[in-house]
Amino acid sequence: MTENDKQTEEKIFEAATDVFIEKGMDGARMQDIADHAGINKSLLHYYYRTKDHLFNAVFEKIAGQMFKKFAPVLDENLSLEDKIRFFIREHIAFMQKNPRLPSFILNEIHRNPERIRKLIQSIDINKLWTTLEAQHKEELKRYNITKENLPQFMTTVAGMSVFPFAAKPIIASIMEKMGYNFDEYIEERKEYAADFIINAIKK
Repeated sequence: MTENDKQTEEKIFEAATDVFIEKGMDGARMQDIADHAGINKSLLHYYYRTKDHLFNAVFEKIAGQMFKKFAPVLDENLSLEDKIRFFIREHIAFMQKNPRLPSFILNEIHRNPERIRKLIQSIDINKLWTTLEAQHKEELKRYNITKENLPQFMTTVAGMSVFPFAAKPIIASIMEKMGYNFDEYIEERKEYAADFIINAIKK
């Protein structure tokens, strides 16, 4: 692949990501993506023959970026509390840079639950638990976090950061009436949500 081909493919991919996140799989058209990338539709089909193929590539890359972003959570040099704070802080920061992503993923869950199921199945919960137990056996025991309730714990932590973005139109509207700024609220939430979770498990 020539350098020009790489640049064109990257341009298509960036345009497709923007259009898919804005309009979803069903609402996006290949012509929309071609226009956004500044190329003709024939060239778009040369690189990606179908919309479904292009969508799969975009979705898999986004999922890969998310998992890679949070890989340091398994750093053995961090305490369990530090890992919770790291995850909340970085997850919210990721959402700040990609505010439409929660809606995009939720729409895809309803449109194609099988895709999400396969993505979740790629997470080896047994390996994750084994790693955490090896690093934080005493902390897990003290906080009553077990292999059985780990999924509850993980979804609770993730929900604390995702929900404000998924429900932003409602939350921002309510806050505006109360004199609060949504962006300031999100910055404060990086610490508040972590404190809330840590205090909850300590009790």
